[in-house]
Amino acid sequence: MMSFISRMTIKPEMEEQFIACCKKLEEHVHANEPDTLIYQFYRLREPNQFAVVESFTTEEAEEAHQNTDYFKAVVPDLVECLDGEYVREYLDDL
Repeated sequence: MMSFISRMTIKPEMEEQFIACCKKLEEHVHANEPDTLIYQFYRLREPNQFAVVESFTTEEAEEAHQNTDYFKAVVPDLVECLDGEYVREYLDDL
């Protein structure tokens, strides 16, 4: 299994676009990726801060996720909303 949380800051004026992209991705992933166990965006309590928690059955499933047509179509619009780089933290089972 492969799991991680990615934290990001978004440009305040891009919040609406960012949330629309997140919802679109969640919808497609939940409907089409049985090897994706968790794919959920969250608003953090700090201003303009968001996170996504992702968990896949294998590293190959995460790679397949990134190679879907809908991922490639939505991610440029999502990245446009970011204020700086995102930070990915890997989560290992106990």
